Amino acid sequence: MKIQLKKCHGSNNDFILIDEISNSYDFTDKDRENLAIALCDRNSRLGADGILFVMFSDICDAKMRIFNADGSEASMCGNGLRCAGRYLCELLQKDELIVETLKANLKVQKAEYIYNQIPTYQVEISPVLFQLDQLPMMLPKEKLFNEKVTELSQDLLFSAVAVPNPHLISFVDETIIRSNIQKTISEYVNGPNDLFPNGVNVSFVKFIQEGRIYVRTFERGVGFTNACGTAMSASSLVSCLLHLNEIEEEIEVFTNGGKVRCIVHKMNDDYKIDLIGNATFLYEAEIEVELYTPEDFSIVAKTESLEQNEYEQLERHAKEVVDSILF
Repeated sequence: MKIQLKKCHGSNNDFILIDEISNSYDFTDKDRENLAIALCDRNSRLGADGILFVMFSDICDAKMRIFNADGSEASMCGNGLRCAGRYLCELLQKDELIVETLKANLKVQKAEYIYNQIPTYQVEISPVLFQLDQLPMMLPKEKLFNEKVTELSQDLLFSAVAVPNPHLISFVDETIIRSNIQKTISEYVNGPNDLFPNGVNVSFVKFIQEGRIYVRTFERGVGFTNACGTAMSASSLVSCLLHLNEIEEEIEVFTNGGKVRCIVHKMNDDYKIDLIGNATFLYEAEIEVELYTPEDFSIVAKTESLEQNEYEQLERHAKEVVDSILF
């Protein structure tokens, strides 16, 4: 069969987007899993961190499902939602809409440019859950905030939050970020272990100054990524709870893939985060694929976009900031 796709990225967290609204595809979940494993393989002619499937919704403007490169399905993906949100806004000719995701219905809207003329979208990140059974994390306590977890480190302090993807966050200095400690911890908690039966996203965060942080994330099902939208959002939230940044104020979040803005909102005892950043389209392609052997796909046609040229200016700006922090 032939499949139309679009390659896109948010903060260089890259995705393949497949439109099930405009096309008569009839995928099973096993098909989606197999397509993700085959098409996202970095050794293939496509390669990505995951596949965004956009589809009809009975309760919202549209629905997004995200399958990671290993075939697992994620609860949500902030960078992916920006890309899917832009695609859906243009498809449905709207400047804002509500997108159904696995655990929440989330608002997406066109936003002011984050840098030069880069297409920019704002997405809602919620719900925010602190209870460890929501990640889940197997510790004999209800919550974990800025505390030691001796099974992982004798020195580092960790916070756990689901947004709704599960995140383990530690604020560290540049020496720790440059070391292999994050890799060791991340691989442990995403392999056979007694703490996280379903794995967890692990972020090490460096506070730069008020209103600025740097985040490096090991994403479950993917590995180290250029950026993870929900991780940047969760890290911004924790920075506010640590009184490093202010609620309701813009926070610039730098990653190896660029930068976004986050704004943390508090409503009574609940929180939500606005994630604001690029949604860049790289190319459109048509592939020929057999669903039983998707690894043998071939690219029939491909049309490049010029949007990446504009994004690379933001990338250079972010790299200068990151290099000044780490090196």
